[in-house]
Amino acid sequence: MKSTKTLFVLLACYALYYLLPLEFRLLWQPDETRYAEISRELLAAGNWVDPHFLGVRYFEKPIAGYWINNLSQLLFGHNNFAVRFGSVFSITLSALMVVWLAKRIWKDTATAVMSGVIFLTCFLVYGIGTYAVLDPMITLWLTAAMCSFWIASEAQTTRGKIGGYLLLGLTCGMGVMTKGFLALAVPVIGVLPWVAVHKRWKEVLIFGPLAVISATLITLPWALAIARLEPDFWHYFFWVEHIQRFAESNAQHKAPFWYYLPFILAGTLPWLAYLPGALKAGWVKRHSHSGAVYLLGWVVMPILFFSIAKGKLPTYILPCFAPLAILLAHYAQAASPAIRRLNGWINIGFGGVCVLAVLAVLAPFGLAKHPLYQTTELFKVFCAVLAFVCWALVGWISSRGWQPRWQLAALCPLGLALLIGAAIPDQVIDSKQPQAFVENVQSELAGSRYILSNNVGTASAIAWSLKRSDINMYGSPGELQYGMSYPDAQGRLVQTADFPAWLSQHRQQGSVALVMLLSRHEVVGEQAVPKPDAIVHQGRFVLYLYHQK
Repeated sequence: MKSTKTLFVLLACYALYYLLPLEFRLLWQPDETRYAEISRELLAAGNWVDPHFLGVRYFEKPIAGYWINNLSQLLFGHNNFAVRFGSVFSITLSALMVVWLAKRIWKDTATAVMSGVIFLTCFLVYGIGTYAVLDPMITLWLTAAMCSFWIASEAQTTRGKIGGYLLLGLTCGMGVMTKGFLALAVPVIGVLPWVAVHKRWKEVLIFGPLAVISATLITLPWALAIARLEPDFWHYFFWVEHIQRFAESNAQHKAPFWYYLPFILAGTLPWLAYLPGALKAGWVKRHSHSGAVYLLGWVVMPILFFSIAKGKLPTYILPCFAPLAILLAHYAQAASPAIRRLNGWINIGFGGVCVLAVLAVLAPFGLAKHPLYQTTELFKVFCAVLAFVCWALVGWISSRGWQPRWQLAALCPLGLALLIGAAIPDQVIDSKQPQAFVENVQSELAGSRYILSNNVGTASAIAWSLKRSDINMYGSPGELQYGMSYPDAQGRLVQTADFPAWLSQHRQQGSVALVMLLSRHEVVGEQAVPKPDAIVHQGRFVLYLYHQK
């Protein structure tokens, strides 16, 4: 009876965290609108091989992550839930593998279940796991790869080891087809400490080639298909997306070596107090417990690898939270009352500081000269305050006593999960969430023969909402520069200086809509465009409408 009740509570909390809020949060640009539109175009074209974005070639990522998103939109339709469910599905499977691996390593059901709970409620995991990007998919395959290696390492027969290494290769191959060759590098460096400590080099050298073979076999059909359709795909994907992004001086998203430290600390909330002890326990047990050094290497080595790389994003370290959750759960199960009270007080402090920040800085009646919320958004201020009050309140409850209230820290982010969509300020919506503006001007856009935008994220939001991919770029191609360099994409970019002549010619065939995302201090009407027949303005989004003439 107790286990049934526990399962029901866990499933209810999972639904409140990961399913219920998905549809009611507007899509963010550029990531969510981009991946929503790419999968919509793949489904519309019946194309599961060659990624296109706004009708032009898009070689930033391979295909397997889009497959998951394709299936989600195919099953659930054209809505925000479907756009994000691929990420939720991937994180959920990762959590189940975390539970499985924790049970294999620690031989304790309570620790295993708590590992999954901690993983799903870590701030960084939840934030990325309900956001439509490809990092939850690569986390799925990397977690599966590390579980596969553990299966192989524990196998007592040659057949078992062969099966484990073949499975390792299959999961790494799917990772390559999701986000590239890092899916091969991360598992290798992750297992190195364990292999070194236990001197299993011979086993790895004997069975490792089987993983290479299975990884090659799973990727080869698509690799050959895309090479036949797009002969320069692999050249671009390898040199630009791997070498330049991670190693060269002009790498994207450059950041200092210590960049990931604050994201690890904040991302571990609401379990932060257990982090030092969990890492220390893994180090202390590195020789006495095989699983401890395995998990510790899986956490530390990829973080070091990504810290050395020049290009950095918080999403890159998401796979490291799978082993970190297992270490946290194992340590927290036996943590002292003082550590558990400290964790509660950290959550009280975090919630309290955020409440003060909302009231004193972000609210219209606060101290800031230019508050984020306006006087008409008091309900949104209330939602934001309530979300963080809930965090602090749960932190206080979890700090009272030893057993089992410390586990209630898992509920700290629940208020934020349910209320964040209603608490987003209009200033943010009108600059980062174009879906609201597109819905307001949908009739004008739907009646336009030509649509242009100066921002790729805004263009993809328009394309996804209207189910049309022929949105032209205005002024700059942005991330579509490579795809628009092909001869068949000529004409998809209209330069600012050429727009008057282009407009004079094309408005003879139908109405023209120019949707612009203005810079922060740019004023409507300052743009060097011909006088429009109508203007619709909302925040930083503006529509210039030119009727057929």
